[in-house]
Parts: sequence; C-alpha cells; structure tokens
Amino acid sequence: MKTYVLKPNLTFPTVNPAAAAGKSQSRPPSQPQPPAPAPAPAPAAPPKARPPVQPLPTATVDATRPRLHLGLDVHLEFIMAVAQKDHASPQAPRRFTRGELVLQVKKWVAEGFQVFAVQESCGFGFTLHRALVAAGAQSFLITPIALNGQRKTDKLDARALCLRLVRWVDGHRHELAPIRIPTEDEQRRREGPRRRQFLQSQIRRLANHGHGQVAEFLHEKLPAHWWGARTWKKLAHLDPWLHEQLAGLRDVILALEAQVRALETECVARVQDQPRPKGLGEITLATLDGEVCDWHRFGNRKQIGSYTGCCPGEHSSGGQRRLGSIDRMGNGRMRAILVEAVWRFLLWQPNWHAAQKMKNRLRAGAAIRKKTVIALARQLAIDLWRWRTGRATMEELGWIAV
Repeated sequence: MKTYVLKPNLTFPTVNPAAAAGKSQSRPPSQPQPPAPAPAPAPAAPPKARPPVQPLPTATVDATRPRLHLGLDVHLEFIMAVAQKDHASPQAPRRFTRGELVLQVKKWVAEGFQVFAVQESCGFGFTLHRALVAAGAQSFLITPIALNGQRKTDKLDARALCLRLVRWVDGHRHELAPIRIPTEDEQRRREGPRRRQFLQSQIRRLANHGHGQVAEFLHEKLPAHWWGARTWKKLAHLDPWLHEQLAGLRDVILALEAQVRALETECVARVQDQPRPKGLGEITLATLDGEVCDWHRFGNRKQIGSYTGCCPGEHSSGGQRRLGSIDRMGNGRMRAILVEAVWRFLLWQPNWHAAQKMKNRLRAGAAIRKKTVIALARQLAIDLWRWRTGRATMEELGWIAV
C-alpha cells in the first residue's frame, strides 16, 4: 500500500484526493490511478493601494555649485558655528547671534554657495531652522547625540557636527539622523494637549500645598477636591487667616480649571465626528494625533514602534543575544498615553487580536503582566498607525467601535 507523507510546506488541499481514497480500496496493478482534476486557480486579489509615506529630509546637491557646510551648536543667547567649504579644512569657530547668522547665510547664498546647516533638536523649537530655510539654506535638525565623548565644549560640538554633515551630504546616511520638522499648524495643535497636561500638574501642586498648610497649622486633613463649591462651604470653621490663604489658592485653581476645560473642548472638537474604538477616549485620540503630527510620516511598523520608545534594548555578540528593558528613545508623552490606553483596551476590547496572542502572559504574575502591557503598548501604536492610515479597519484589528 502506498503511503503519502504530508510535508510542512504542503496543505491538505494539495494532497491528491484520489490517492488518499486508494489507501482504503486496493486497485489491481494493471489499472492505473486516474489523475486528479487540477484545482481551479483562485482569482488573484487586487493589490491594496498603500497610502503615501513622507520621506525624511534629505540633502539636494547641485554639482555645479560650491558647497558650504555649517555645524551649529545652538544656545539661547548665542550660536557657535563652524563652516567648511566643500572638502577643505573646517574654519575656526565663530560666535553669532540668530540675526547675525541669518544675514551671513544670505551673504553666502548670494555668493553662489549651497549652504547646508545642521543643528541638534534641543528644545529651542524650529524658529532658527525656518529662518535659515527662508535665507536660502538647506537646514536639518537631528536627534541629540554624544559628539566628543568625555570632552565637550561648544566649539568641539560645532566642529563635530560640521564634519558629520560633510560625510552625510556625501552619502554616508548613518552619520546623521534627521528628524521631520512639523508645520506651524501641527506644532500649535500639539501644544494644546501638552498645555492641558501642564496645567493639570499645576492644579495638583496647588491642591497639595493647601493640604500641607492645613496639616501644618491645624493638624487636620482637608477633604479631597477641597476647592469645589460644595466642599468649600464646609470649611468656614477654619481659622480666618488660614481660610484666607486657601481662598487665594482656590481662585488660582478655579482659573486653571477653566483653562483646562477650554483646552479639552478644543481637543474633543477635532475628533468628535470620527469613529474610534471603544476604550480610546476623544481626548486620548486627539493627544496621540497631536504628538504624531501626521501618521503618514511612518513607512512601516518598525518606525512607529521605535518612535514610541517601547522597543527592548539589546546587547548581543556572536551567538548570544540579550534583550533588556525598553530603550525609552522615543516620545515619552506618547508612551505614557499608550500604556494607559492598553489597560482600558484589555477591559473594553476583549477580541483585540494582539491581546489574544498574549493572553497566557497576561494571566501570569504581576511582573510578567506589566512587561506584557509594555509590549502591547508598542503593538497598539502599530495598530493605531494601520487604522489611521487606512491599512486596516477596526474589524480587522478585532476592535469594537463606539
């Protein structure tokens, strides 16, 4: 009797059905086995159109014009600059103000130079970048990096940036890591949720200061949300001086809460007419959209996963591979929001495909469960990217819509 072995790369429909039937009914040797009818080829699904991806900034080089590379170590009071013409030796560092640097760049452009400038993204916004671009230069912002090891001065940093810029423009793409520059509208839209978070932290500080004053002078405990209208009426028995101190704090807290409510109304208005998954609030979705600026900026799942900073650190050599804690190299605000959203998704999205794959780890101890939530936060960012860019629907991700 002939035996058929199902190999791992075969599936059940690929096995000859007539041969399988021949196992139970023996055929004489003279009667050949009839060939099985060839299965009809399945119609090929049309390729799904991919949304456009925004490329990272790159340098545009004109071979007919001389180049001038500019490494900038930016401070609030001054800017240390090192210039290098083509592949000559770098010039001596020069100290500029922002206006002086822009005027000098305009002079270089008028002389026929292609000006390439690079600076680290260190919390000074994009005002200098936009001014250099308006002056005719190609300006780039990069993620902060360690440039000179144990020796760090403004002049050394500017020189190291200039040398890296020369190699990067020549084609060595690993010398610099340019970042995407948000538009002014995206920058302002992102500021709303950030300002709301800042005001909420100030409200907590003022409230805790009131708790501390009452504990210090009366050795009593204030009720929670003591500045509310109903609770405030119950504090009339306090010492007049202390009551006056709390009234000053209360006025500031109520003013800040009014600003918070206005910012929340603005955030909700952006996404209130859009479908969203259950467990993802309107303010959370608006905050994530603001932090990302544009979901189309990412070309694959690795890029959005790396942007969250939830990727594990790695120290591997040879045949050994060691994965450590997450590197925290991305957007910290987005990472915190994603972790909070995962805990809500575990409650309101029981059919979420990513959580179903890790359900055994979610049932383990507290330590394993917390690590699994971090992994799910990275996956949630990827799923949100797929959903917001039209690569997948909520049904394909296992989400329930509100």
